[in-house]
Amino acid sequence: PPGILGVRCDITDVEQVDAAFGAVESQLGPVEVLVANAGVTRDTLLMRMSEEDWDAVIETNLTGTFHVVRRAARPMVRSRAGRIVLISSVVGQLGSAGQVNYATSKAGLVGMARSLARELGGRGITANVVAPGFVETDMTAGLDEKTVAGYKAQIPLGRMGQSEDVAAAVAFLAGPGGAYVTG
Repeated sequence: PPGILGVRCDITDVEQVDAAFGAVESQLGPVEVLVANAGVTRDTLLMRMSEEDWDAVIETNLTGTFHVVRRAARPMVRSRAGRIVLISSVVGQLGSAGQVNYATSKAGLVGMARSLARELGGRGITANVVAPGFVETDMTAGLDEKTVAGYKAQIPLGRMGQSEDVAAAVAFLAGPGGAYVTG
């Protein structure tokens, strides 16, 4: 479709992030909306969590998001407009056994967005977080039925979210209705 260009990069690598943005900017112009939704899990209990489990999740979910936000912000500041939407998780607010690394990384995105809102808001840039609950994705498809039933029992709507539910929230924040929503 017009206006869409698929570009792959490892957001933990600053050079790959810069190259990806360069490719997009050369073909489509400056990035006006950034949706930072990369995420990984390495779930295990704290006492079993390795340094590698911790580092991999923090590096992708938090530091990688910093890399793409920093790269997107420069042209947004110059144009005095832009939308930044970070995808967190309800786990970042509530915590979850076996997800100390994931919860920490996703909670950090809330602080990042609130700080970005204060830092960039005067330049016409909004920064927000969408923190979905349990959403049916490839990442969650491998969970057993008992675990899924446990999650559903805690969800007020009694059902799992769909990617379309998250996309609708992001579209609102990136569109005209989200013009005065930040932080």
